[in-house]
Amino acid sequence: MSDITGPIWLAGAGNMGGAMLRGWLGEGIAPDRITVIRPSGAPVADGVAVYKAPPPDGEMPAVLVLAMKPQKLDEAVPSLAPRVGVGTLIVSVLAGVEIASLAKRFPAHRAIVRVMPNTPVAIGKGVLLLHAGDADAALRAETEALVAPLGAIEWIADEALFGAASALSGCGPAFLFRFVDAMAKAGEAVGLSADQAARLALATVEGAALLAAGSDETPARLADRVASPDGSTRAGLDVIDEGAALEALMTKVLTASARRNEEMAAAAR
Repeated sequence: MSDITGPIWLAGAGNMGGAMLRGWLGEGIAPDRITVIRPSGAPVADGVAVYKAPPPDGEMPAVLVLAMKPQKLDEAVPSLAPRVGVGTLIVSVLAGVEIASLAKRFPAHRAIVRVMPNTPVAIGKGVLLLHAGDADAALRAETEALVAPLGAIEWIADEALFGAASALSGCGPAFLFRFVDAMAKAGEAVGLSADQAARLALATVEGAALLAAGSDETPARLADRVASPDGSTRAGLDVIDEGAALEALMTKVLTASARRNEEMAAAAR
């Protein structure tokens, strides 16, 4: 975050905001640079100041991160907008809220960038989708410096595709967690203890993901490499592959998530 100087305000410290905060602190960002604004006023981490409302005086934030629930945005705007100026970079992690909608609510700003992280940012292994409209290279570099400690960065050029990309990587960890849970329950169904099945499912997914991430081959090819002809893996893959049922299910899942992003965008306009 060396390219960003000045105070950082984090408005909202729930699941996603909290994960980003943990990622920053874990990477050595000084706690006194970050101010958390949350209605509960509940503490978040040693050295991080927490306020129920924006501080009435002091230095204007260099960065304002909007991380409340999208439905709470309009409740927060009256207190936040007067404290934001032309030197403030607004970073929004609000699902479905477009840059134009934010610009109406925060007319004074340096720039607005949409960022959609996923929860592994808490351990520096997240995926962060970024969209900055027609922002220049310097602004993009500063934004990357802000979020680089949290994981891999992917720029989405067309904001119309941001909701679809968010459905894949932003929502994706939840879908994968469900898959791991289903593997564990299936292991229990074939006779393993619940505890052992859960351990095996999680360790298997972790190892397979690391292997796929480090391989030059596609996941589809890696799956075929595991499966010997007429073997037990092939028997299981035949069930998964029948009628492309898994692909159809995931397409239905992502379509539902992307559609909800569009609904939230329309509500915020």
